[in-house]
Amino acid sequence: MTTTTAAIVLAGGSGTRVAAEVNKVYLPIRDRDMLEYSLEAVSASPHVTTIVVVVREGDEDRAKRLVAGLDKPTRIVAGGRSRHRSEMAGLDALRDEILGDRIDLVAIHDGARPFITLDLLDRVVTAAATHGAAVPALPVEGTVFRTDGGRPELVPPGSLQRAQTPQVFSARPLLDAYDASIAADFEGVDTAETIERFTELAVHTVEGDPRNIKVTFVEDFFAAEDYALTWNRGAWG
Repeated sequence: MTTTTAAIVLAGGSGTRVAAEVNKVYLPIRDRDMLEYSLEAVSASPHVTTIVVVVREGDEDRAKRLVAGLDKPTRIVAGGRSRHRSEMAGLDALRDEILGDRIDLVAIHDGARPFITLDLLDRVVTAAATHGAAVPALPVEGTVFRTDGGRPELVPPGSLQRAQTPQVFSARPLLDAYDASIAADFEGVDTAETIERFTELAVHTVEGDPRNIKVTFVEDFFAAEDYALTWNRGAWG
């Protein structure tokens, strides 16, 4: 199945939780900016035809330096005050193509997850082309209890999953959902929540990649340094 996929890479975060003064996606992993890894993989995907990088205001020049060598058309846009608003900014940059039916799917990826692979992206895109909405996920490990002010209740093993990105959706329903969410002053914790609230699509899950980590804290950089040794253009070597 041939689909046209646009990729929105979110790079508008901060460095607060890694005790850095700059946006953490520009911190080095093995002498390369963190953001460079995911941009390289997305650009190498045969599914992706265009890329939108959503940045924090003031980071435009940093982002331009990283996208200069990509072989896919790439736009840089300023994000909003939250993740949700930044996703909306990315979709606004694609609005004309979506409304003109020139984009079938939109993949939204967190730039703080540097080790996205071509295999994972392919599986999520394939699932989204069939189901309209797909996210990668991993099972929550260990014993988990639910507490609602009473006795702890054991959550059945395997019933909880941890969502990752990229999350991929049919382009027009995604744009419509975000337009509706802004009108309702709603902000979801991730893209899938907005889709579930404002569309009839059922979000399909595919198996995630445990190495597709989100670099959030200082200790995550140690794992990232190790993973970078065997990662090359979206594949594990």
